Amino acid sequence: MNAMPTVPELLAELERVRQNEARYRLLLEHSGEVGWIADCASGRLTYLSPAAGRLFGHDLDSAQPLAQALLRDLPARLARYRAGDASRRSVLRESELPQRDGRLIAVEIESTLISDADGTPATLLGVVRDISARREHAAQQKKFASMVSHEFRTPLSTIDGAVQRLEMTGAGHDEGTRKRYRKIQVAVDRMLALLDEYLSPDRMASIGRARQPHEVSPVALLETAAAQARARRANITVRTAGLPQWLRCDPNGMRLALEILVDNAIKYTPDDSAIELLGNNAAEGGIEFRVRDHGAGIPDEELERVFDKSYRGRNVGNVAGSGLGLYMARAVVEVHGGILSVKNVSESGTEFRIWLPWQGAAGKSLAPDGCSSDNSLTQAD
Repeated sequence: MNAMPTVPELLAELERVRQNEARYRLLLEHSGEVGWIADCASGRLTYLSPAAGRLFGHDLDSAQPLAQALLRDLPARLARYRAGDASRRSVLRESELPQRDGRLIAVEIESTLISDADGTPATLLGVVRDISARREHAAQQKKFASMVSHEFRTPLSTIDGAVQRLEMTGAGHDEGTRKRYRKIQVAVDRMLALLDEYLSPDRMASIGRARQPHEVSPVALLETAAAQARARRANITVRTAGLPQWLRCDPNGMRLALEILVDNAIKYTPDDSAIELLGNNAAEGGIEFRVRDHGAGIPDEELERVFDKSYRGRNVGNVAGSGLGLYMARAVVEVHGGILSVKNVSESGTEFRIWLPWQGAAGKSLAPDGCSSDNSLTQAD
């Protein structure tokens, strides 16, 4: 039978408890994390550490907005936990909580349900951590990745477009030259894959995402551009003939170029005027997209200037704009090895034409006979 503790022993134990309480209080007072306790029955905060004052400007008496944000999901969480969902016992989530002046701050909230003797959740213990610096760092990483990716992707796209054009126009080239074109295209593909895998801005936030496509249906490009524009102009038609099933390009870039041309046609023609989107094989080889309107046309002396940066012609009137749209569209097309041109059509209106190189399916054999596993030529170049 164990002997009852003596008074000195009880006093010594009480002193140890007091010392531990003082240590814990000291930790809470100087910790950067906000500790808090809530009563599950009433759904009210019963404790808030001093760090809440430093981070949010609140103490327990003025913490009603903070308490609402911390405990808004408590009833649903308790219901799920009582129904047997053990994952609701400890929860880690990110959120934004209000400071005293109403400004939101990014935080990580970790909390655990503590049950009483009969197993009923009685208390919710939690900590709040400021993650605004972490988010800012992630944002800077994403910005840097985007910048680096863009700086590499633009010259690679230029090389890719130029090689496609050379391959398309090089019917008389010998087999060794054509193999070199294919070798360059394989190298470009490899570099673009590396950019998508390691330097995509979204890669910083999500590991394992699939590589973005570098091919698109040219018919779908025209149909999508028309569908998006019909909310502003009902009379938009699409006509295509002989287009390939797939076009090698940056889909977002080509969509942007077409959207700019269609937007231009809408802004500078009457509301009831028709706009046509045409797509077919070009007479000189390759493919062409044409955006034709039936407006007043462009003065002949301004035709070549419309692509200049920040240039706006005499007929802009009250139409808002910066003069950058057509400049951007031509830059996108030229990166793909193509040509963006404009002319006034004889009946009335203006026609913008995108010409793109396309050498046909036969030219896209990227692993021809005579190449090794790394796509280098096994014979002398």
